[in-house]
Order: sequence, then structure tokens, then C-alpha cells
Amino acid sequence: MLLRPRPSLLRALAPPPLTHACVPTRRTLSAAAEAAGTASAGDAAPAPAAPRKNARKFAPPPREIVKTALFLPPGVERDAAVTAEMVIPGSNIVVGPYAGDARVKKAEIIYSAGKTQTINHFLVNKSWYLVDLPGYGFAAASQSARMDWSSFTKGYFLNRDTLVSVLLLIDASIPPQKIDLDCANWLGRNNIGLTFVFTKCDKVKKGKGGRPDENIKVFQETISGLYPEPPPWIMTSSVTGLGRDGLLLHMSQLRNYWDNETV
Repeated sequence: MLLRPRPSLLRALAPPPLTHACVPTRRTLSAAAEAAGTASAGDAAPAPAAPRKNARKFAPPPREIVKTALFLPPGVERDAAVTAEMVIPGSNIVVGPYAGDARVKKAEIIYSAGKTQTINHFLVNKSWYLVDLPGYGFAAASQSARMDWSSFTKGYFLNRDTLVSVLLLIDASIPPQKIDLDCANWLGRNNIGLTFVFTKCDKVKKGKGGRPDENIKVFQETISGLYPEPPPWIMTSSVTGLGRDGLLLHMSQLRNYWDNETV
């Protein structure tokens, strides 16, 4: 069971082992992860989200786009003409030529490790892994345990040569938290590719100050000096389904570029 008092999860996208013939990559997961590929697992393929009666509609980004704030994916030149239609709604992510089929047809739990700090490996469409790491503020853990876990996750990110990107989940219903900013700072200083996934963008919590869009703006302004280029970010909501398809599309272009160009 994944214990997390706040949804501050780190999710790492990792391509599949070399044994999958459809993926032209020479890199593999660690031996432990490869061995886990023989484990039996139940299917967990999510069905397309049904429209909700109370779902809020989010307008696409305005046409007056500040180009310097956009995330230009591989294959999109810096001087390319970018229109609003090329930007994923609720994000700064431009859709490039590597974007492909983003549908999740099948997902299997391949490998779980740890006790209260569980690591789950999900094999998606039998072609790539979504590795679910526990939040850095997990419940009922001592300070020393948190420090040990922090060291482990940092080592994971620094030494995993199959790592495509990190998805850093940020609760947008509350003002920016120091622990999230520190994590973003560390990832930036170590040149680890990441995407900020702002969650709970449909909620406004009383007494904690700030709307989700205001909190996101403050967060972005705070970390803007940490990155030479704007990192990708996207607004999401598990209630309304906001950002689900856009995030999958973004992940597809990162994976496809990695598979085809970084071998």
C-alpha cells in the first residue's frame, strides 16, 4: 500500500527491457526490474473516462502565447511558428512530430518492492514502464527513514540510464510548499528531465489561500530561475478528467523520441 499524506508522488517513465522487439533501444531496466517481468499480474487497463455531469469546461490557452514560456519538445525548432492549436490545453506543452498513439490499452503491475515505501512498476501496452514511487512526505515515517528514502530516490534518478522523464505531482489547491520547491530545485540542478503535473486543479480550499491557477503561477515564478529552458507543466484533475489525455500525449512524444533518437 502506498502511504502518502499529500499527493506528492514522483513518477518516473522508463522504457521496457530490450526483450520487447518493437522498441529499438539498447538500454534496459535494472536486473531486478527485468527479472520481475516474469511475475504474474492482473490487468489494470483504465477505460476512457466517461463525461461527468458536473465537469468544468476549461478553455484552451489564449492565442497570444508568450513563446519563451512554452516547452518545445524534440523536433520543434526554437524559431518555429507555434499556434494555440499546437499547445495542449491547460499546459505550456507544444505538440511535436514525435507525438503518437497515447491510448492506454493494457496495464499490468509487474513488480513491487519495499514495505511502507512501495515502488510499483506498471508495464503499459507491453512497451513501457510507469514506475510509481512514494511521496517524499510519506506517513508514519521517522526523520531518518525519510532521509534514507530521499537518498534512495536521488540515487534512482541519477543512476537509472533508462529514465525518460520524471513526473513531479504538485498539489495546486494549496500554496507552493518548500518540500516541492526543494525537489524541483534538486532535479533542475542535476539536469534530470521532468514535467510538473499540477493536481487538484478543480478545487479551492477554504482558509488555505489561493486558487489553483494562482498557486501554479507563484510556483512557476519561484522556480523559473532554476531552469535554462521552461520545463513542461500541465494542469490535471481526477474529478473532471482535466489533463488526462494531454498528459498521455505528452508522454508519448517523450517516449517516441527516446526510442528512436537516443539509441
